[in-house]
Amino acid sequence: TQPLQSLDRAVLDGEIEGVVHVFVRRGSDRILGGTIVAHRAGDLIGELNVALTHGLGLAQLGATLHPYPTQADALRRLGDQYNRRRLTPLVQRLLATWLKWSR
Repeated sequence: TQPLQSLDRAVLDGEIEGVVHVFVRRGSDRILGGTIVAHRAGDLIGELNVALTHGLGLAQLGATLHPYPTQADALRRLGDQYNRRRLTPLVQRLLATWLKWSR
């Protein structure tokens, strides 16, 4: 879930009421659907539809470059949130150990 009040473009346009929800399969980043409630929802839903149609995951959506500032940045932020959640404390420790060992 990404509220629009935290997006720079929404704040600049005075359109901070709204939210973007993307639903993914538990345990993966596979996009199952989404809901966008915003003034410019039509501009955002197309990108989500392309990702859903072509089997792109939320992580790939987060890696997509978006112009700044746009409201489509909400989709990138959702992908970033997903990627940060994948980095569990165990994975962090393993990565830190590997980096220390490889130096």
